[in-house]
Amino acid sequence: MPGPTRGFLGRRQRDPRLPPGQYDVGSDWPVLTAEPTPRIAPETWSITVDGRVESPTTWTWDEAHRLPPSEYRGDIHCVTTWSKFDTSFAGVSVDTLLEAARPTADAHFVMATSKTGYTTNLPLEHVTGGQAWVVWEFDGKPLPIEHGGPVRLLVPHLYFWKSAKWISKLTLLARDQQGFWEQNGYHDLGDPWRQQRYQGD
Repeated sequence: MPGPTRGFLGRRQRDPRLPPGQYDVGSDWPVLTAEPTPRIAPETWSITVDGRVESPTTWTWDEAHRLPPSEYRGDIHCVTTWSKFDTSFAGVSVDTLLEAARPTADAHFVMATSKTGYTTNLPLEHVTGGQAWVVWEFDGKPLPIEHGGPVRLLVPHLYFWKSAKWISKLTLLARDQQGFWEQNGYHDLGDPWRQQRYQGD
């Protein structure tokens, strides 16, 4: 019996890892930024957790590297519609930082701040429970500066503008406050599976 005729094999099945409205960028990793790329020497970098915490804490580059290491292996999704599969990042879990700083009972949100002054807001429940990292390696190499190196925030289950480049501070808040893109019309949460690109989505 003859096989199926070319052209009648049906459409190529969509990868189930791809959220609605996204495409697979393959080996590429587009560079997108809201501000000029800073030059930050690792020895001058630090990360602070403050705000609604019992013990505001700052870690230098060396101190952060002495914390228990943690990795993320999986996919990332940008609001500009690209997705990148099977990425590998290494650094420290945000859970580890929060364990040291000890959030108070009224802490419900986080404002992430970059060295450039860029900000983005996140519900605390979306950066805890193994969902967020502060990372300095990509694919086993130092994180490139154009992608947020030496250190960026990584919240891979949300659109990538929430993963602030050149991260320097996590401030815990009792009430939500909008960050840079959120003040300019982007969604406060940014769930790619719900296509939460803009306010009202």
